[in-house]
Amino acid sequence: MGFRMPRIINAKQILRMPFSAVDQAASTTLNVPKGYFAVYVGEREKKRFVVPISYLNQPSFQDLLSQAEEEFGFDHPMGGLTIPCKEDIFIDITSQLSRS
Repeated sequence: MGFRMPRIINAKQILRMPFSAVDQAASTTLNVPKGYFAVYVGEREKKRFVVPISYLNQPSFQDLLSQAEEEFGFDHPMGGLTIPCKEDIFIDITSQLSRS
């Protein structure tokens, strides 16, 4: 018995979904496919990324979640999960996770 895993062609393209202030009210769950969740990343300007739920089990992603907990607790300013790290660091971490 086997199973298929979706192939990720371009990690940056899949992870990053554009998100403007105009879209914010209308698209909280509409743009998030099943099996994924949205996070907001950045130190000043927050960008929205959509990542697979499987990342929640990864130690490097759990470290990012710990940082978010330390900084925001459960009160996230964007209304969703906010990760306080530089965008390029987040992309590096998630790119490594998509390869493993």
